[in-house]
Amino acid sequence: MPFDTLSQTLPRTLLGTAIAATLAFSALPTSAADLSSRFIDSDGDMVADTPTDETQWTDPDTLVFAYTPVEDPAVYAEVWAGFLEHMEAVTGKRVQFFPVQSNAAQLEAMRAGRLHIAGFNTGSVPVAVNCAGFVPFSMMAAEDGSFGYEMEIITYPGSGIQSVEDLAGRNLAFTSPTSNSGFRAPSALLRSQYGLEADEDFEAAFSGSHDNSILGVVNEDYDAAAIANSVAARMLARDVIKEGDYEVIYTSDTFPTTAYGHVHNLHPELTEKVHDAFSSFDWEGSALKAEFANSGEAQFVPITYQRNWEVIRTIAEANGVTYDCE
Repeated sequence: MPFDTLSQTLPRTLLGTAIAATLAFSALPTSAADLSSRFIDSDGDMVADTPTDETQWTDPDTLVFAYTPVEDPAVYAEVWAGFLEHMEAVTGKRVQFFPVQSNAAQLEAMRAGRLHIAGFNTGSVPVAVNCAGFVPFSMMAAEDGSFGYEMEIITYPGSGIQSVEDLAGRNLAFTSPTSNSGFRAPSALLRSQYGLEADEDFEAAFSGSHDNSILGVVNEDYDAAAIANSVAARMLARDVIKEGDYEVIYTSDTFPTTAYGHVHNLHPELTEKVHDAFSSFDWEGSALKAEFANSGEAQFVPITYQRNWEVIRTIAEANGVTYDCE
């Protein structure tokens, strides 16, 4: 079956049963497309169509690729180097790694036409789709086709925090307002199940990234943090942190992970080649496999925003998120 056959059946990711029950997600309507007026969605798939006017297509000599913000982008420039060389061979274009420092910078770069291909973190995907014309088509998965990560709330040993209820009166680090596991999912959980509101029942801080949140807890700068455990797994594998540096007080069920895609107005022939680059990449012996095997990932699989991000849109709706892209 071709890589971009989007009707392929993939595992569905579900919000943790505790959050789902409390928020009564079954009573919430399915989120409708909320695209900027700059874009058209004639086929109803909730992402921007390729423009019908060929003069609006972009076919750059150099394709710019960005991975979701991390503490040390230089590490991931090396991790992605082999894959980007493969993309150069498939597309016939030069491909440049863009080391973004924040979710906002990554979003603005695509919105402004300076970023063509990217991996956006889970929570940023709806913003990228609606405001920047991002078209997700791929995600990393394990060899058996399973994919995703869990949101965890962590603390340092000896903090006195043994349960979620113990966060009252303490400080908790989020990553950024657009992050699913770093803000939206834990906010919904804390508010709905435990009656804990940020800056009322606990002090909230924004660290900027999961790496920063994890290191902040390990160094006792934060009492606790909401993180993606896939990031922690990779940091453990690189010996950035060690087993026992932190303790987990809450783990969710599985969410979809980083989505890879392209800007909506990429030339259709180039788009097809970009898809081919993802589907034909040989993970065996690659730096990509060495890094992402630490979180159980070993291949790229096809996805759709409409299907695979339904639970994330529901979390955003539960948090009152709207998109003002104009």
